Amino acid sequence: MTENTQQSNHSAPELPTQYTPADVEGPLYERWVERGYFEADEKSDKPPYTIVIPPPNVTGSLHLGHAFEHTLIDALTRRKRMQGYETLWQPGMDHAGIATQNVVERELAKEGVSRHDLGREAFVERVWQWKNESGGQISGQMRRLGDGVAWSRERFTMDEGLSKAVQTIFKRLYDDELIYRAERIINWCPRCLTAISDIEVEYQDDDGELVSIRYGEGDSSIVVATTRAETMLGDTAVAVHPDDERYAHLIGTEIELPLTGRRIPVVADEHVDPEFGTGAVKVTPAHDPNDFEIGRRHDLRNLAVLDERGVITAHGPFQGLDRFEARSAIVGALRAEGRIVAEKRPYTHSVGHCSRCKTTIEPRLSMQWWVKVGPLAQAAGDAVRDGKVAIHPKEMESRYFGWVDNLHDWCISRQLWWGHRIPVWYGPNGEVVCVGPDDEAPTGEGWTQDTDVLDTWFSSGLWPFSTLGWPEQTPSVGKFYPNAVLVTGYDILFFWVARMMMFGLYAMDGTPPFHTIALHGMVRDQFGKKMSKSFGNAVNPLDWMDAYGSDAVRFTLARGANPGVDVPIGEDWVQGSRNFANKIWNATRFALMNGATVEGELPPAEQLSATDRWILSRLNSVVAEVDGYYDDYQFAKLSDTLFHFAWDEVFDWYVELSKTTFMAGGPAADASRRVLGEVLDVTLRLLHPVVPFVTETLWTTLTGRESVVIAEWPSDSGFRDAAAEREIETVQQVVTEVRRFRSDQGLQPGQKVPAQLELSGTALAAHEAAMRSLLRLQPAGDDFSATASLPVAGATVALDLSGAIDVEAERKRLTKDLGAAEKEKAQATAKLGNEAFLAKAPEKVVEKIRGRLEAAEADIVRITAQLAALPQA
Repeated sequence: MTENTQQSNHSAPELPTQYTPADVEGPLYERWVERGYFEADEKSDKPPYTIVIPPPNVTGSLHLGHAFEHTLIDALTRRKRMQGYETLWQPGMDHAGIATQNVVERELAKEGVSRHDLGREAFVERVWQWKNESGGQISGQMRRLGDGVAWSRERFTMDEGLSKAVQTIFKRLYDDELIYRAERIINWCPRCLTAISDIEVEYQDDDGELVSIRYGEGDSSIVVATTRAETMLGDTAVAVHPDDERYAHLIGTEIELPLTGRRIPVVADEHVDPEFGTGAVKVTPAHDPNDFEIGRRHDLRNLAVLDERGVITAHGPFQGLDRFEARSAIVGALRAEGRIVAEKRPYTHSVGHCSRCKTTIEPRLSMQWWVKVGPLAQAAGDAVRDGKVAIHPKEMESRYFGWVDNLHDWCISRQLWWGHRIPVWYGPNGEVVCVGPDDEAPTGEGWTQDTDVLDTWFSSGLWPFSTLGWPEQTPSVGKFYPNAVLVTGYDILFFWVARMMMFGLYAMDGTPPFHTIALHGMVRDQFGKKMSKSFGNAVNPLDWMDAYGSDAVRFTLARGANPGVDVPIGEDWVQGSRNFANKIWNATRFALMNGATVEGELPPAEQLSATDRWILSRLNSVVAEVDGYYDDYQFAKLSDTLFHFAWDEVFDWYVELSKTTFMAGGPAADASRRVLGEVLDVTLRLLHPVVPFVTETLWTTLTGRESVVIAEWPSDSGFRDAAAEREIETVQQVVTEVRRFRSDQGLQPGQKVPAQLELSGTALAAHEAAMRSLLRLQPAGDDFSATASLPVAGATVALDLSGAIDVEAERKRLTKDLGAAEKEKAQATAKLGNEAFLAKAPEKVVEKIRGRLEAAEADIVRITAQLAALPQA
């Protein structure tokens, strides 16, 4: 990293009249990368600060959620870098097993071939070819945003090193009997043709049907209800509660299953709720997770009647029908036999869908690989309970515990070709061998490798340490593990965070993968609605970057980022942030034109004006506030603090109050130029982590130094001047009150008015020139005749408005407004005095009328004062 050196004889810097983000952002970013500012050195003796990027899918492109999360991480890492930490923001991408395989299969379909035509090895080569040619476009988009990642360390979950890490931990878990293979009910996607985990199932309310069917005959019949009539072909029992007297005589008997000719038992099971429906349930162990458990308890047959594509396989008239076609056909056949007791359509109920392709999930009995999560989840929960890992905001802890404390075993096998293949071989005589990365795989006739691959989240769970070189004990592992903080959305607390906690604690001898989990919300539109292409409200952040600049997008996102809370965003807000960037640019340009400088030491406080001491006092307070907000991950508050300090206090007050000083010249002007330079220097450094591009351009122009990226983070010097703050607050009070009066009198902002200022007994005399300049007040001439007198904060401002406004026209307008306000008051008073109205009207209506009365009374007071202040004819 290059030293951030001071140029000599830095003078008369100039800025273009307008800030054009497109002209500066790309070249600046490439310069930062070329100079190695974002790289991390494991040999450094600086304290480490590590954040891993939540790895985006290799198939993905930058969306607002990425831009939001990356803005927050970039702000944290840029600040830590400036604070002197050896900072690593670890980049990389996820191989996205299902999504990537789907993309390549669609490409093959256009060529008229399938993956089966190619064969497994050739298909995987084709996926790698697609990845190298078309995957990872998000990396370029991250550069557009300004992500300060260590590009030389970029990783991919399928690269050689991470593949070794995956094989290593699989072998360890297998040897520790924490990975096993078993036949269980899994979530099956008939479109993707693979198992998916519980957390990859999206539930939504669908309109279906609820059909009540009579099993058996006469007194031995039972009515069951189902939303999936097609699964009845696989029923192997009917279950009732053991204490339900209605069915006590049937327990242990058999009844006929309609349409099949089979007889099935009636079993007693406490899982059945006798208060729900008829109190009897059909049991289909091969197609329902609850039924599977009932089947295990009663040793029932697992009869599968649907294949991997959701097609009926049971012999008979329904064989070959799609599950939804079969549903209608079976209900029709039951109806024809008089078996239908009741039908309800539509019947709205929660149905699981594949999160990737939106296909309705089919519970399916299947032989799969599983992680025994009990001890791993216990350790992940205890790490938070014991204080080793903090979750921020703290109220999110309950959601975390609710998940890890009730975690079911994790199905980790997927029926795909793209991914980390299960490192298990099967021998000709039933042998099962798990192979580690340093082991030789079995060879010879009859040996075959398991055809499944691992769930993508399995490799992602190793991300905090596999990216550093684990399982080797590399210098990077020693330096940068554990990570300082994980910044991610609360929506993947279960998908990813819990898995990293389990694997990190297991692989790294009880050391958790990070000290803090900082959770943020989801980006929504300006009305709080989820962004979606189907809703027509999805936004491409690159479009906003093109129109307003990356800084504007970043600042808008950061300003809405309250911990764990969703972030509404609209284009108007991005425009407002662009205006802020322009304000910073124009104010700095003005300061440079007026000689603002960072050369030399700040003058002693006793040589500074109250205005200078005020802004330095406020500056140090803001530094302390911003540091506190960063440490608490309060991005919205720190951004808002900086916005108001920069725009309101520095640009709108300090710069304006200092203009008369600059014009007067002399030592006071020299001191203020140095103070202004200091304030801008520190403010730009404070703003840099959130808005890096405009601040880099301005800071290097102001200071002549190499880059704000490697500048020192500001620290609170401890300087405070309460007296100066009170003095300037009084100035602000006077200026604000007189401005309000001018506005009330209909004066134009730039319209000059003669005035006398009586400032004796106050500390305002030193500020008279500045106040006159801000208020457009001319000195009183010989013909001055005060038409209004404003007592404010111990001072008196007398104004002569006789030549400034049409007094009679203004009196007429105000009299009309007064009449309207009095009428509004009378109407509201009458309604609130009507007992009958108050007895019947809703409380909200009454409150609204009370508000109208208060507003009318305030208007009467205001307008009456304005009329009294008008010059007399």
